[in-house]
Amino acid sequence: MNRQLQQRKEMITVPSTLRRMALLVSICLLAACSKLTAENYAKIKAGMSYNEVSGILGNPTSCDDAVGFKSCKWGDARSHVTVRFAGDAVILHSAENLR
Repeated sequence: MNRQLQQRKEMITVPSTLRRMALLVSICLLAACSKLTAENYAKIKAGMSYNEVSGILGNPTSCDDAVGFKSCKWGDARSHVTVRFAGDAVILHSAENLR
């Protein structure tokens, strides 16, 4: 009976440990693949088009349009890049907590 209980515990523990390890590896890979870096932010220049900026940073998290102006944000409240466009050209850009 003890042997069966021990085998059952091992069967339960191993898969959950593997799942945790897989999750940790996935998170690390996603962080390493992020386009939201100080290096990419430095590539953004006044006059660049929306498509050029999106090519560097990927798709924005959000954008707001107002009569010929667009403000787009990449990232979250903790770490982000904000780019403001007039027409289709960068006029201002800022960043917080990039690595």
